[in-house]
Amino acid sequence: MSETNPAAAAAVSAEAAPHRYTAAMAAEIEARWQDFWDADGTYAAPNPSGDLAGDPELVAKPKKFIMDMFPYPSGAGLHVGHPLGYIATDVFARFQRMTGHNVLHTLGFDAFGLPAEQHAVQTGEHPRITTEAAIGNMTSQLRRLGLGHDKRRSFATIDPDYYKWTQWIFLQIFNSWYDDEAAKARPISQLIAQFESGERAVPGDTRAWSELTAAERADVLSEFRLAYASDAPVNWCPGLGTVLANEEVTADGRSERGNYPVFKAKLRQWNMRITAYADRLLDDLDALDWPEAIKLQQRNWIGRSEGARVDFPIDGERITVFTTRPDTLFGATYMVLAPEHPLVEKFTPAAWPEGTHDVWTGGHATPGEAVSAYRAQAASKSDVERQAEAKDKTGVFIGAYATNPVNGDQVPVFIADYVLMGYGTGAIMAVPAGDQRDFEFARAFELPIHCIVEPTDGRGTDTSTWDDAFGSYDAKIINSSNDDVSLDGLGVADAKARITEWLSRKGIGEGTVNFRLRDWLFSRQRYWGEPFPIVYDEDGVAHALPESMLPLELPEVEDYSPRTFDPDDHDTQPETPLSRNEEWVDVTLDLGDGPKKYRRETNTMPNWAGSCWYELRYLDPHNSEKLVDPEIERYWMGPREGMPHGGVDLYVGGAEHAVLHLLYARFWSKVLYDLGHVSSAEPFHKLFNQGMIQAYVYRDSRGIAVPAAEVEERDGAHFYQGEKVSRLLGKMGKSLKNAVTPDEICAEYGADTLRLYEMAMGPLDVSRPWDTRAVVGQFRLLQRLWRNVVDETTGAVTVVDVEDTGIDEDTLRALHKAIDGVRQDLEGMRFNTAIAKVTELNNHLTKAGGAVPRSVAERLVLLVAPLAPHIAEELWRKLGHTDSVVHRDFPVADPAYVVDETVTCVVQIKGKVKARLEVSPSISEDELEKVALADEKVVAALDGAGIRKVIVRAPKLVNIVTA
Repeated sequence: MSETNPAAAAAVSAEAAPHRYTAAMAAEIEARWQDFWDADGTYAAPNPSGDLAGDPELVAKPKKFIMDMFPYPSGAGLHVGHPLGYIATDVFARFQRMTGHNVLHTLGFDAFGLPAEQHAVQTGEHPRITTEAAIGNMTSQLRRLGLGHDKRRSFATIDPDYYKWTQWIFLQIFNSWYDDEAAKARPISQLIAQFESGERAVPGDTRAWSELTAAERADVLSEFRLAYASDAPVNWCPGLGTVLANEEVTADGRSERGNYPVFKAKLRQWNMRITAYADRLLDDLDALDWPEAIKLQQRNWIGRSEGARVDFPIDGERITVFTTRPDTLFGATYMVLAPEHPLVEKFTPAAWPEGTHDVWTGGHATPGEAVSAYRAQAASKSDVERQAEAKDKTGVFIGAYATNPVNGDQVPVFIADYVLMGYGTGAIMAVPAGDQRDFEFARAFELPIHCIVEPTDGRGTDTSTWDDAFGSYDAKIINSSNDDVSLDGLGVADAKARITEWLSRKGIGEGTVNFRLRDWLFSRQRYWGEPFPIVYDEDGVAHALPESMLPLELPEVEDYSPRTFDPDDHDTQPETPLSRNEEWVDVTLDLGDGPKKYRRETNTMPNWAGSCWYELRYLDPHNSEKLVDPEIERYWMGPREGMPHGGVDLYVGGAEHAVLHLLYARFWSKVLYDLGHVSSAEPFHKLFNQGMIQAYVYRDSRGIAVPAAEVEERDGAHFYQGEKVSRLLGKMGKSLKNAVTPDEICAEYGADTLRLYEMAMGPLDVSRPWDTRAVVGQFRLLQRLWRNVVDETTGAVTVVDVEDTGIDEDTLRALHKAIDGVRQDLEGMRFNTAIAKVTELNNHLTKAGGAVPRSVAERLVLLVAPLAPHIAEELWRKLGHTDSVVHRDFPVADPAYVVDETVTCVVQIKGKVKARLEVSPSISEDELEKVALADEKVVAALDGAGIRKVIVRAPKLVNIVTA
């Protein structure tokens, strides 16, 4: 919105007041102090070894490790919404330094990813060039905000010295397996030793370990490794030329990045066996100081459910299902497999069985045609789409029947897209009487519906009259018995226990736990990512590169494009850019048994890899010998009182990473913890999700966004170049033409003003609209602060030296209440209310008139220092100090001045206020009752009425109940 710039207007009067705080003065002050902090190493955080060695004072200091979520260096640079969390953590970190903590606060860059590679595909320019340029620009923008980062510790994930250790961690995971008995990861060498000694039998094989070929041994180990390659259904995105994780696919089956269609395809991919940690990932959430909403998202994503595994015989084999309601097994009248289930082809006959219903065939001549057509249809949908409630139920009979193990009924086997291979076993027993989705499917395909739970809503047991399913956990089981077992008359819990015991005794099932969580797909068919430190021998066996060969750096390639960009061609196969560099791919290496020919892995790791462990690199960023020095890791992240799993003290970022980065990082931490590399089993102890800075989006009659800065407001309507436009609050961004850069605000008002405005806009965890016109309010606060210390005409300091005993009591009370309130607010990250209290004190001093006492001015400057550090440093120096405010002690309030001399007590009679009394805050309930009953107004209001009861809530309320 266009407006007159108050900061510019202030600059016009500079001739009359040459020492007035203006935007120009702010720019000079801020640049000078930023240079000082860099040269002085003001924000360098000492480590326990080296820096802290021999320094008892530093050793005794409590520590705080404060982190922001990794920023991605976009070529578009920052808008004012981006620094919200960075400014907040900076304020909090500064406050912690001033309260005696050794604070580690720094910032690196999560620099691998698709945006830079997409640019490389379009222009041929190496993604490193654009990424490093974006990092340089972003670093400059962040520096201008005065963020107190320890710059010695900064890095980017694209630095080979960094991704050497990302590759090293991958190899630790690859060379590990999860021991269920020990409930932890162990080196794969220990598993091999068990196979070699015969302590553990080779799964599914009667031969000894020594009798297996190298390829067979590799296949066995792959079933145990925490990082493994497998042929599996994946989300194939031709438009991006890569495979995507489930979390990277939108609800409408398109890529989160680029909005391309995503299809199901079977490809050989690397996976992380995160499912092995499902229970621990769930259980350890309880000890974390995270928002409950994030914990709930992770619990739902992991999706733990207890039930039973049941085998349905079919053609001499079996189909295994997982069900949370084994008590309803007698009501299973058909089965459904996921379209991509590996057994579908095996059980699909050449012709339809006699008596097949026409509605089951989908109009196809043979089961094979029906299955093939339906699979193609299902492949075009995302998992979310497939599970969404749809009016029309789709599916097709595969031409085979399975046997219900409890009653011997032959139940037809269908495939349908609402069953996913990624959940349970990829097969379900359908109980249409108790499940609405199964009920609708049964109605659509004319399948039987058996009532096995006694309805409690009066509908009766004749399912032909039902309009919907009846699902209940409270009703009794009926029509559920055979010669061996009866569930009739039992409640759900007892029926579950009885049928599960029967299934186990018969060897056709058992009680089990299932998780919604799937193993993490860890391959990308792109160039701009960490190369896998894996090579394959002539038999296709994967071998880990030794640590001496790390980092395995990205080679140069001539073309960054995937083979195809046809977004609708789901039959394509990926061809990675790395595979085209044959000199890099085909190598001769000596891995300990002589030189041999190998072929490198040509996929790259996903962009999440580098952010799974970056908190550890901040601790020890220049260590070339170890992932992290154990002593340093224990100091900053080790378990302590209230933090049983250790971790970062404060982690601030958006809520959108709840089941991506946060879950992945927790998994990596637990593996590293199990293997003894770190003492912290969790990466982030306390998580805080900041809100979003929003902005108005203005659109013309075509729905096209127009530049927000050029929109005019007239009589409550909005116009762009004379045309009326609509206005809607939404995201801020370049494409929406409503982005405001921090550079603009810094130029007009200064970085301290921007910092104050963003922190004052509202509670940090709540989204709020940006309003450039309101920024001036914080600029004026800083001008008044400046005037309370500096004469605008002469530049002289105007404070007076006077002892506290010579300061008026109102000012002392205002000062100490502000100190007490600001201290509490900063500790609780309530920065908006802290600024309000600073403003109140500053206004009190302004209204009081006359020179401000030096001791009051100094404490006011220290209160402001975490929030507006540049002006605080300048005023501190002008007040005669030669040290920095950064490590000065934060003021402490005198309790005598914090407590009011009197408080107002309300006296009510029959709920109506009859008197207000000024009483001591420490008055007892008995004394307050006496004072209230003796008050003239209370006596008059009672007018002789009898008193039945007096309720006293000292010191603020007396409620009198009359007879």
